[in-house]
Amino acid sequence: MIYHTYIPRSPLSKFVKFLWSSEGDNLPSSRVKLLPIGSMELLINLRENTIPLYDSNSGERCGSTSSMRILGIHSQSLIIDKHSQISVMGVRFQAGGTVPFFQIPIKELHNRVISLNELWSNRADELREKLLKVSQLETRFRILEHYLLTMMVQSSPQHPVVDFALNQFANLHPPTVREITNQIGISPRYFGQLFTNYVGLTPKLFCRIQRLRRVLSLLAGKTHTDWNDIAFTCGYFDQAHFIHDFRSLALCTPSEYIKHRGLHPCHIVLPD
Repeated sequence: MIYHTYIPRSPLSKFVKFLWSSEGDNLPSSRVKLLPIGSMELLINLRENTIPLYDSNSGERCGSTSSMRILGIHSQSLIIDKHSQISVMGVRFQAGGTVPFFQIPIKELHNRVISLNELWSNRADELREKLLKVSQLETRFRILEHYLLTMMVQSSPQHPVVDFALNQFANLHPPTVREITNQIGISPRYFGQLFTNYVGLTPKLFCRIQRLRRVLSLLAGKTHTDWNDIAFTCGYFDQAHFIHDFRSLALCTPSEYIKHRGLHPCHIVLPD
């Protein structure tokens, strides 16, 4: 599989972390489980006209979306199949960066996957047709970048409280939600409402997913590790807290993750 990323220019870079492209069918399994990534993503399948949906618990197919779909911010795992990854482009939004693009409360997309047509109507199909007319990856990135710029609406910038909190939560040793609210001088309830409206998750759940992401980053390329060290480095109370939190989000133990992880740190290979 060949994977490329593209960092958009300003002002898009404030809202979009990167654009990406994936090409190739040399995948280890027909299906993988995608762990929570802490942000929303737009996915464009350039090969298939529909993308199947799977129940995250049973693994059974439960419908489909169009070839362009939005993955709301997830706190649960999501199953994707091999055919959905052969020729794909995507947009990884910044946390809280989707407000200018979608006229819908972001929290309503929590743990949901929907066709982009439901939000962008015919503009979604128009974008895919333009991408299919060219073969050069750089040109495709430019087309996608331009379309995102045209879809941005004039809206108020992200709430300064949310922006401050996201910057703090990105630290290696982030403050607690209580420390954030004490520093800002607002109530935890009001802060929680603001954060959920802009990001799609409660602050505590968002921080748990960010902590999981740090764990996956530390585990990249390793076959053996010191779990106590991982727990301490990523801010867990102890190893028991680390394992419990990992299992609740990844639905497997850290050791099982290492055994079955895929090509991407957030992928777990499922048996055929």
